[in-house]
Amino acid sequence: MLKNIQEWTLLLVIFGVVATLGNWIGYDVMPLQAIPGMIVLVLICLVGLIIHKLLPFQIPSVAYIAIIGIVVSMPWMPGSASIVTWTNEVNLLALTTPILAYAGIAIGRTWSDFVTLGWRTFVVAAFVLFGTFIGSALIAELVLRIQGII
Repeated sequence: MLKNIQEWTLLLVIFGVVATLGNWIGYDVMPLQAIPGMIVLVLICLVGLIIHKLLPFQIPSVAYIAIIGIVVSMPWMPGSASIVTWTNEVNLLALTTPILAYAGIAIGRTWSDFVTLGWRTFVVAAFVLFGTFIGSALIAELVLRIQGII
């Protein structure tokens, strides 16, 4: 268990550093402003992973992390105002970049497993990407027309 906690901590710290740099470069939020929020997010993730390992239930660790995040940010929780203020300095898109990079590395490492899924996977992936692109474009078009921008 201690080895898992050490590995999770290392990965979460690396993730936090990369996300803080992305927050600074992409959104002009100085690292000193974002570090308290990033520390809170890393701690919430670490506690969620530990709880997932300790409890016998087969619930994804993401559920525990989400529940902890919701509970600590509730207005009646002591310190929630500070937690919300700190985490508001961390932009969501700055968090997604390292997550997607990690997912890409994970898929790349197990490319042979991915290939065994068959050609249907590529067809489904193409439709998903195409549908997402067209859907996003249609929504953007609609919103821009409603606002009178185009």
